[in-house]
Amino acid sequence: MKFIYPAVFHKNEKGTYEGYFPDLEDCRASGETLDEAVEAANEAAMTWITLELEDSDSLPAVTDVCDIELKEGEIVRRISVNYRFTEGWEE
Repeated sequence: MKFIYPAVFHKNEKGTYEGYFPDLEDCRASGETLDEAVEAANEAAMTWITLELEDSDSLPAVTDVCDIELKEGEIVRRISVNYRFTEGWEE
């Protein structure tokens, strides 16, 4: 199953990038470049979703990108995570 959550990124004072997911509590990522931060965000979201689905049957609703209030210098990227449900899976 594919999950797509928005992540908000900004360049910090060191010149590297930091990002967070408005919908995924305490899910953050960073990288030397925006591409590296997006890649780290994908891994962070995958880990977050995996852990959440171990404890719950549901995930948070996805915020529409248009509803995210951005501060100056912030940008949004949609992060796509492919999750394979294994329970009940027969090969």
